[in-house]
Amino acid sequence: MTLLLQAIGFGIFILFTVKFVLPPLATAIETRRRQIADGLAEAEKGKASLATAQKEVDKLIAEAKAKATEIVALAEKQRTATIEASKGEAKVAGEREKQMASDEIAQLSVKAKEELRDRVADLAIAGAQRILSREINPQVHAELLNQLKAEL
Repeated sequence: MTLLLQAIGFGIFILFTVKFVLPPLATAIETRRRQIADGLAEAEKGKASLATAQKEVDKLIAEAKAKATEIVALAEKQRTATIEASKGEAKVAGEREKQMASDEIAQLSVKAKEELRDRVADLAIAGAQRILSREINPQVHAELLNQLKAEL
């Protein structure tokens, strides 16, 4: 009889466990399984998103490198153009300085010739005075002296 009572008690315990304990436990296990599956799915999405983001970052880096190369090339062109412009300006300035120096030399040459003419005229007058041993009146002979200067 005790064995029968123990079997009935055990059967009631199993029935109670199956009816009241197992359903909430199965629900909790199922919920946890879904959470884990969702977490794994989110992790996979995160990995895919990370891979996509890495591709975008690589693309942006490549674009930045291309732009930097383009900027460097443009700066090099501008530097070359600036150097060429400076060379042209320096050449023009050199030509201008050369022309100014040439003009100044011509002016100095004309001035030196004028001074030389005056000097030669004075020497000619002094020589003529010595040869003639008399004084020449500059007012009387001004026209003659001017002709002599023009010829020299």
